[in-house]
Amino acid sequence: VQLVESGGGLARTGGSLKLACVTSGLAFRDATIAWFRQAPGKEREAVSCVSAPDLSQYYAESVKGRFFISKDYGEETSWLQMNSLKPEDAGEYYCASMYGRRTGLPQSSEVQFWGKGTLVTVSS
Repeated sequence: VQLVESGGGLARTGGSLKLACVTSGLAFRDATIAWFRQAPGKEREAVSCVSAPDLSQYYAESVKGRFFISKDYGEETSWLQMNSLKPEDAGEYYCASMYGRRTGLPQSSEVQFWGKGTLVTVSS
């Protein structure tokens, strides 16, 4: 299984970025896809996930209404649209996956597969 993130970069406060997670080798329809982020000196935290099989979406309170997750079955890709970016959104963003249905954001310990990350920088 491989998860490959892209789309990170530099954005201004208030700007937008769209991250992509291209998967391979995953039973995509049975997999929950999550996005985590880790800022320097902080723990990795889940910001959003889209659950298998019903596509229920969950968001951290800090990103609700600004970030939007999606799952494209045809491309076996997940997208994270990030709007109204704040400096505190900066960090390494990781795509993650685990099989099964979720009823909330996952913990890092529950993740079965990780991507290598893409860096998001937000200028103030």
